[in-house]
Amino acid sequence: MLMGACVAALGPVSAAAVATPGGGVSGTVVAKGTSEGELKVRAPEGRADVTFREIVVEPGGSTGWHTHRGQLIAVVQSGTLTRTLHDCSTEVTPAGTSFIEPSGAGHRHIGRNLGTEPVVLWVTYLLPEGSELSDDAEAADCPPGT
Repeated sequence: MLMGACVAALGPVSAAAVATPGGGVSGTVVAKGTSEGELKVRAPEGRADVTFREIVVEPGGSTGWHTHRGQLIAVVQSGTLTRTLHDCSTEVTPAGTSFIEPSGAGHRHIGRNLGTEPVVLWVTYLLPEGSELSDDAEAADCPPGT
């Protein structure tokens, strides 16, 4: 009898938890990348501008040294991006991977396409309201070839 009461009590809950099918909605995945580890995303304090952007870096091209006032989440859709960071370390990110660029003047970097095909990036910017997408920065004093 107790079992029957429990089943009867759960009946309405189960029916309420069933999802309804959607309609009239479509979506397209434009890029997907897997991170090498945990992604730690931090939104700026206060109001934020969220911008989605496709960036194409042609073979031999570069972004120039720059910084960002907020974090970026990037997916490499095609090609291989080579980034030199503020400490002169180099990170190579091939198609199908993702990464976060940290914010602040202490995190200057440059992205280069050292390959033979265009690098296509899909980037989500999380910036303080009204910020530029990037700010020019002095080149780091790195040894030649980095």
